[in-house]
Amino acid sequence: MPGLKPGMTCLPMARKPLHNSKYVRKPKPLDPNAPGLPARRIAAEILDAVLRRKRTLDDQLDGPHAHPGLAALEPRDRALTRQLVSIVLRRRGTLLHLLATYLEEGLPNETPMVEMALLVGAAQILWLDVPNHAAVDLAVRYAQSEWRASHYTKLINAVLRRLTETGPTRLAELDSNLDTPDWLMARWIRAYGEETATAIAAGNAREPVLDLTVKNDPAGWALRLSGRVMLGNTVRLLAHGPVSQIDGFDEGAWWVQDAAAALPARLLGDIDGKRVADLCAAPGGKTAQLAAAGARVTAVDLNAKRLERVRQNLARLSLEAEVVAADATKWDGGGETFDAVLLDAPCSSTGTIRRHPDIAWLKSEADIVKLADLQRRLLDNTVNLLKPGGILVFCTCSLEPDEGVDQIEALLARDDRVVRQPVTSAELDGHAEWVTEAGDLRTLPFHLHGTDGPAKPGAAPRLGGMDGFYAARLIRR
Repeated sequence: MPGLKPGMTCLPMARKPLHNSKYVRKPKPLDPNAPGLPARRIAAEILDAVLRRKRTLDDQLDGPHAHPGLAALEPRDRALTRQLVSIVLRRRGTLLHLLATYLEEGLPNETPMVEMALLVGAAQILWLDVPNHAAVDLAVRYAQSEWRASHYTKLINAVLRRLTETGPTRLAELDSNLDTPDWLMARWIRAYGEETATAIAAGNAREPVLDLTVKNDPAGWALRLSGRVMLGNTVRLLAHGPVSQIDGFDEGAWWVQDAAAALPARLLGDIDGKRVADLCAAPGGKTAQLAAAGARVTAVDLNAKRLERVRQNLARLSLEAEVVAADATKWDGGGETFDAVLLDAPCSSTGTIRRHPDIAWLKSEADIVKLADLQRRLLDNTVNLLKPGGILVFCTCSLEPDEGVDQIEALLARDDRVVRQPVTSAELDGHAEWVTEAGDLRTLPFHLHGTDGPAKPGAAPRLGGMDGFYAARLIRR
């Protein structure tokens, strides 16, 4: 039986509640605090908020709009909730495909929490070290706690029990292309070819490791944190808990930043003592890089609340920068020009799906078109901020050509004040595979092999992978 296509919420031909029927299991008295149940309930509710109400995962996990139940959980259960949500969003297409093979009449359209209960239960069975009977029992218990879903406890029990028997074998026969919406996979095939697009999807399906940018002594910090130096000042950790509890946080020795995200600032070269603008600066990782390199930094962002996080990070790191709340499409630099500008433009963020799996299910092609127009306007104003001979590095964490090379080619065609200065592999620790034919930077999620040797499509080292980033370097004549 064909599975659900990625992006579909449920199959057609919904099963109707069988009220007053011998097939309906009457809800049993339920302990709302049964061990493990609150974590599963909150995971299901967060998934519903992301998939049905289109809330971002970050908002549901942290900050003022976070799910209120998270704070009441024990740290272990809180970590479990986050893990469950991440697995489901990362492997949603695969899970829907597998579940569909056990559902003769599809999922009930009017009861989305049945789908959430099945997704959470299936994720535990297939990827977590949880006894199968416990995963099934907790999914049923959760359904019993929801009035509408309680009519489907027999269905949930039957489907998950069958999954425990044949799910792992069927899972091994599937590829991770299922976990990418069709429209997005089609774009990647057009841009990179089918083999590379498949490797990108496989890279996104793996749980990411934690990258830290250290201010100095990366080898020493790698030893201290049982990590590994990957690129420049990037130290990669395999296992991690709450970031604030990692050694060196309180003393401001490092900040969290994906290895790929740390590359664009390096393309500015020696900026010690130079005046540098960091546009669209929040949350501030690149601002910290520039300040640590000795630049006189002006960090600009439209969102004043996000800039407060930049200030907090700079204070923790004992770094200084001028922080300005302004629209970078119109900002005039306070009447001055800069030696260099780093423009990390807002984008669809499709290069960060491995870290933010909700992006695959929240974004659309319409978002890419809208953001591409914003990037164009940002670039046009940024050129005005450069001194003659000044350097502009434009970057996005998108895999889409519309938000990368197409923007640069269009800018070069309409503004002869700037020319491309090609990136070299020597600037990227010898990684020639990250340099495009035009001389721009392009990283992909399966790049940065975690062991000795070059990155290969489909490779799955424990310490491998990085965000998909594009960057181009321009010089003002």
